[in-house]
Amino acid sequence: MNSTTADYQAASIPLSLLLHGVGAEQWDNPSPCEQWTVADVVSHLIHTQRDFLIRNDIGLSDPPPGVDPATTWRLHSASVLDAVADDAVASAGFDGGFGPSTIGETLVQFYVWDMIAHRWDIARGTGLEAELTSTEIDRLERGISGFGDALYMDGICKPGVPAPADADRMTAVLARLGRHA
Repeated sequence: MNSTTADYQAASIPLSLLLHGVGAEQWDNPSPCEQWTVADVVSHLIHTQRDFLIRNDIGLSDPPPGVDPATTWRLHSASVLDAVADDAVASAGFDGGFGPSTIGETLVQFYVWDMIAHRWDIARGTGLEAELTSTEIDRLERGISGFGDALYMDGICKPGVPAPADADRMTAVLARLGRHA
């Protein structure tokens, strides 16, 4: 297992567990992401990762149509893990929006980050628990710092919101992402 698969799997496992706890009637619940349902958030995670990898000539198997979002995620994440387990794929270079990078670095820096942030959104939309670990909060903080003002571009995150003066670390980080914990 390379570091890309380890980091991806570390974010995918708790996300998969959360998704399997979502009831069939909850997929259409609103999420904290404006105008997105819980199912839309899962679809966003899948489609942005697929788009990134396919644009970089990384073949992924197509999830079968008509399955629930949790199953679609499980099949998608298995396909991603299978692809990036190949060190040649994880280390393949490309020119990205933030300059030269590798498939693995970008997958971890942005897409794993996105999985952690949206796991909280899915939990919030379904009333399930998604306590983030200190390692995950560290990753969110590094991402916020690394993305700079680009984080608040249209379609990424809403501008930050004030956190209560006595906010715990998770609440403070989520506030920087425009979320009310």
